[in-house]
Amino acid sequence: MTTATAADEPMALAAARLRTAGMRVTAPRMALLTAVSDAPDHLDADTLRERAQRITGRLSLQATYNVLRALTDAGLVRCTQIPGHPARYETERHDNHHHFVCRTCGAIQDVTCTVGAAPCMEPQLPEEYDTQEAAVTFWGLCPGCRDTVPAS
Repeated sequence: MTTATAADEPMALAAARLRTAGMRVTAPRMALLTAVSDAPDHLDADTLRERAQRITGRLSLQATYNVLRALTDAGLVRCTQIPGHPARYETERHDNHHHFVCRTCGAIQDVTCTVGAAPCMEPQLPEEYDTQEAAVTFWGLCPGCRDTVPAS
């Protein structure tokens, strides 16, 4: 008889989420999905790879990108492309949120959609276009960096 450990529970949850999404359950997928789910922030692929390797052992960067792409395509993970930054990943919550990026430290903060319903903006396009999502990036200074900027 084997006893489940606390570390087994996140992997079991990841396996269940993969199955629900119709994906094959593999150790790299479970490890990366767990790493994304446990992250308190928007992490890049290399950081997620390091965290996943603590669970599964060796994991190549190419395999990491392949798994993150599959998780993104399945709707389990959201990839955010912010100019000047590596792609960042977070759990897909299907809440159509946007992002604030600090110009000084690069910290990323979620911003609730101002209207709330996807795509939460109405682009001026011909009617044959089907707009499904809007991605807005707000730029500025986070509170920590703002406090260090001398007043002018």
